[in-house]
Amino acid sequence: MPSFDVVSEVDLQEVRNAVDQANREIGTRFDFKGIDASFELADDKVLLAGEQEFHLQQMMDILRQKLVKRKVDLASLDLGEPVSTLSAARQEVNLKQGLDSDTAKRIVKAIKAAKLKVQAQIQGDQLRVTGKKRDDLQSVIAFLRDDDWGLPLQFTNFRD
Repeated sequence: MPSFDVVSEVDLQEVRNAVDQANREIGTRFDFKGIDASFELADDKVLLAGEQEFHLQQMMDILRQKLVKRKVDLASLDLGEPVSTLSAARQEVNLKQGLDSDTAKRIVKAIKAAKLKVQAQIQGDQLRVTGKKRDDLQSVIAFLRDDDWGLPLQFTNFRD
């Protein structure tokens, strides 16, 4: 029986490369000369550190540009609130990994409501879709790509 998995993952190697490039660009930009600003990647978080909130906004623009060049979907970013003190400002950017249970339930409900001849089941942080025909599975992929689910979806492990 043909099947595929619906996942939401971020390539951490590409994020690491984008963070390194953003750090290099901050070191060469004129408007950041003499300012203590840096990006740091820790687990599934990118930490932005600057002197003022204005610097954090500029740094976020740089990070977005670098991530787009590396083909990392910006929908997978979850921006935290900037925290400012007298001499420093910090902001956390969380990377969304995996399908949360609410989104997975919404996707399963939407597939059932579309009356497609497939079964969808939640397996941890991914969703397995099985059907009798390859065409049915391809119609599910097209259906899921048409809607906005709040996260980037990838379709992996397609088996015949």
